[in-house]
Amino acid sequence: MNYIFIFLILISFICAIFNHSLDVMINDMLKASQRAVEISFGLIGIMAFWLGMVNIAKSSGLMELFSKIIKKPLLIIFPDLKDNDEAFSNVALNISANALGLQNAATPFGIKAMESMQEKNPDKNIATNSMCTFLAINTAGFQIVPAVVIAILSASGMKNPSVIILPTLIVTTIAFLSALFFSKILERYFK
Repeated sequence: MNYIFIFLILISFICAIFNHSLDVMINDMLKASQRAVEISFGLIGIMAFWLGMVNIAKSSGLMELFSKIIKKPLLIIFPDLKDNDEAFSNVALNISANALGLQNAATPFGIKAMESMQEKNPDKNIATNSMCTFLAINTAGFQIVPAVVIAILSASGMKNPSVIILPTLIVTTIAFLSALFFSKILERYFK
């Protein structure tokens, strides 16, 4: 990946030299760097707020409640996981955190879920169907509230960043269902 970025930067410089716009490119690059730092500092407060909300949700049992709500559908999606299994619990917490748009909080649960599934995997060199399904739906990233995206839009100065909630819900629902559908279709052919 680093080679791709180096290649793109070199091509940009070469094109700027040939177009006699190197000074414009350098000025724009510096302005973009400054804007990136401003957005990053703007995100600190918003991310601290949302991560605090996650801790409150975890401490108050809200994430556990949401996990219990999605328990039955998850048992259908992951039939080889038992509902009292550590892997199942981490899958439920990961999906709950992702649905609330809190990817930073979801990542540790996802890693723990994969580790737990790998421990019980009879063939350590081949992923189980549950592992593949979990990876597919996690990649699709279903979100009810895209908190991180709202935070970035807010830090960028957008007047109404919550306008993206409905489109995000529609798109992530379609992506989630598509990932689930294709995962279940493909698991019939690749056991």
